[in-house]
Amino acid sequence: MKLSEIKEILPTLDNVEFQLENGTFVPEHFHVTEVGTVTKHFIDCGGTIRKERVVNFQLWNADDFEHRLKPSKLLNIIKLSEDKLGIEDDEIEVEYQDTTIGKFDLEFNGKNFVLKNKTTACLAQDACGIPTEKQKLNLSELSNNQASCCTPNSGCC
Repeated sequence: MKLSEIKEILPTLDNVEFQLENGTFVPEHFHVTEVGTVTKHFIDCGGTIRKERVVNFQLWNADDFEHRLKPSKLLNIIKLSEDKLGIEDDEIEVEYQDTTIGKFDLEFNGKNFVLKNKTTACLAQDACGIPTEKQKLNLSELSNNQASCCTPNSGCC
C-alpha cells in the first residue's frame, strides 16, 4: 500500500486497527512511534547495485492501556512527516514487534489494516544458478502415443 492510499482510507474510518495475517490484532492501545523514510542501498549477489525506499511506520505497545490512535491523529502525523521530512508517496512498510521486530507490507481488507508477512528472495537468480521452477504436469496430460522404451517381458527392468 502506498502512502497516498492510507491517506484516502483514514478519513473513512472510526478507528485505526491493525491485524496480522493470522487474524491476531495488534492491541488497540498501540502507538505509532515513528513515521519516516527508510532507504536501502545495496548490491545483490549478482553484482547489481540497487536502491529501495519505503515509508516506515513503527507500531509499539505501551502500558498506556487507555491510548487509542484515531484516524485523524495518524493522518496528522503523516502530513507532518511529509512537510518536515519530505516523505514521498512510496510503499509503506510497518515495523511491529511480536517475539522480534518484524517488517510487514500493508494492505486494507475493507475494515482493518492487515500486516502482510514479507519474505526474502534472491534478486539475481540467473547469476546465482538457481534453477527456474520446473513446469508441473498432471500425469493424465501426458500423451499415450509415446512409445515406451520398456515393455513387459523385454528384460530391460
